[in-house]
Amino acid sequence: MLLNIIVFIVVFGIIVVVHEFGHFYFAKKSGILVREFAVGMGPKIFAHTGEDGTVYTVRMLPLGGYVRMAGWGDDATEIKTGTPVSLSLNERGKVTRINLSDKQLDNNSLPINVTSYDLEDKLTITGLTLDESQTYSVDHDATIVEEDGTELRIAPLDVQYQNASVWGRMITNFAGPMNNFILGTIVFILLAFIQGGVPNPDTNIVRVADGGAAQQAGIKSGDKVLEIAGRKVDNWDDLTKAVTASTKHFKKDSKITLKIQNRDNQTKTIKVKPKKVGDSYLIGVQQSLKTGFWDKLTGGFQQALLAMTALIKALGNLVLHFSLNKLGGPVAMYQAVGQAAQSGFVNVLYLMGMLSMNLGVVNLFPIPALDGGKILINIIEALRRKPLKQETETYITLVGVAIMLVLMVAVTWNDIMRAFF
Repeated sequence: MLLNIIVFIVVFGIIVVVHEFGHFYFAKKSGILVREFAVGMGPKIFAHTGEDGTVYTVRMLPLGGYVRMAGWGDDATEIKTGTPVSLSLNERGKVTRINLSDKQLDNNSLPINVTSYDLEDKLTITGLTLDESQTYSVDHDATIVEEDGTELRIAPLDVQYQNASVWGRMITNFAGPMNNFILGTIVFILLAFIQGGVPNPDTNIVRVADGGAAQQAGIKSGDKVLEIAGRKVDNWDDLTKAVTASTKHFKKDSKITLKIQNRDNQTKTIKVKPKKVGDSYLIGVQQSLKTGFWDKLTGGFQQALLAMTALIKALGNLVLHFSLNKLGGPVAMYQAVGQAAQSGFVNVLYLMGMLSMNLGVVNLFPIPALDGGKILINIIEALRRKPLKQETETYITLVGVAIMLVLMVAVTWNDIMRAFF
């Protein structure tokens, strides 16, 4: 149980943090202020402010992470009228720090009760000091200490998400899924090297599975399967079709005849008793491997592409024939990671690659609140040659969030019912 939890946290964390790093990197390149890059969720346990103005935090719940960009999503710092704050001023009388937290005390700061503020356009804050109203100019790079003690840069309009070019916003939104595709591809390439090669579907040379029917019948890795039940075999596709055809009306304890050529070019006929697994019969062989360096490298790319293609087809089928049973939430993901953890490191890596590709594909769906929905808005803005009103974009995003929350609750409930009832 503990191993499953640890593996789940590590796999899920890597996938999400890599996704968020894509947004983070290209937001900065596009001139957008990244106010916070968080690893984990919930209460803050560590914070470091970088020279770039970004606060890097580690939070208590080790579940993914997030990027807080100025003016993006739910990024906002609200100060209620009458809130007591303390202001730190520089030698020119400009505010360099606004402290809303009682966790950090500034002995040399100026206490006021806020009556109004504008930290985006005019960069001013007004409040009562000794019953007198006073307005202070706020420095462009000033910081604000939020109630939980997190100190962030304020977000003037010129460094907000909306102020970036439409192409800058588009690449920022696409960068998250892009990073997931990159991570998935790297994982599949790594798997190819760990496994010693990539499957070769163009030959009839096979690898024999330990304890399988072929091994029990005396077939060895490196042997060629020339025929199965009289059907000629030249490649892996021929082999699988021949096994399927010869076991279509299979009777218990029956055997099928294989014509084999060993490494010494000796040909012999062997009878094999297939093993039933689910609704299929297996003879216990696998595709042989291409073991060259470039074979492994290109094979990893091909496996990543095949994974992406399979996921797109599955999602297309889901849209045409929707069913909650075709979806999986955190519970299903935890179960899958747990099963992979019990099967070994290679299976965990494979699952990480698949989940990373899956996150990338799903996030590109043109649904508000997902990256694909944001990209669709960017495309509309590019065609209109002017941005949507911020209020309009906010309403669209809220609708998407509501839809995703309802779907997530339904999927999670369905996962729980399938797992425990």
